[in-house]
Amino acid sequence: MSLQVKLEAFEGPLDLLLHLIEKNKVNIYDIPIVEITEQYMEYVNAMETSNMDVMSDFLVMAATLLRIKSQMLLPAPPAEDGEEPVDPRAELVEKLLEYKMYKYISFELKDKQLDASKVMFKESTVPDEVKAYKPEIDVSEILTDVTLSKLQTIFNDLVKKKEDRIDPIRSKFGKIEKEDSNIYQIILDLQTYGVEHRHFSFRKYMERQHTKMDMIISFLAILELIKMGRVRIEQEELFDDITIDYLATDITPVEDFMQE
Repeated sequence: MSLQVKLEAFEGPLDLLLHLIEKNKVNIYDIPIVEITEQYMEYVNAMETSNMDVMSDFLVMAATLLRIKSQMLLPAPPAEDGEEPVDPRAELVEKLLEYKMYKYISFELKDKQLDASKVMFKESTVPDEVKAYKPEIDVSEILTDVTLSKLQTIFNDLVKKKEDRIDPIRSKFGKIEKEDSNIYQIILDLQTYGVEHRHFSFRKYMERQHTKMDMIISFLAILELIKMGRVRIEQEELFDDITIDYLATDITPVEDFMQE
């Protein structure tokens, strides 16, 4: 009874070569071509396949290995202009590295495919009432081409101007006192100013404030009025001053304003 040997299935000659290199634990950049060629020929001789296309690929690689083996056995030709002689294995090493990269990428893709099969998706269960909800005020229409970042830039510029007016030395003299700002009075003043002027400059209005705290409260009050739909802001060009349109015809009581 003859001994039967089962050979591993390889995708092609490069797959077989890579298997032999990993099996022998050799450096892929320094392949022992004689030893690897002998093992490769043993595998090819033991292969049983009727597919001539597959067999021809393995035979072409066998011929390539034999050519490289013969080139390495012969003395290397003298180098020209001091350049190092070309290693006959260089082209083969480049193909093996490229094949190895694609092979391991295929493993990663296979793992991702297996992981994706374990992912479950839940259909949306948002109530129809929530889907049908639309805000009463279209903020994008009120702000037009003005963004809060532009408004913040102008506000920072105004604060900096206030700080530049302070003497850096003499301002430190004396005692520190808490700024006494009446938030209710500032909110009423803003609405009164809006009713009287209707269309006014954001910068000029902020310059009317006496302290930094007054400016902060006025800035927050403008944002709140925008949210309530009582104010619309516009800016024609980038870095231009922002103009404010007071849309309401009355003054909202401070208590209602704070509840909003």
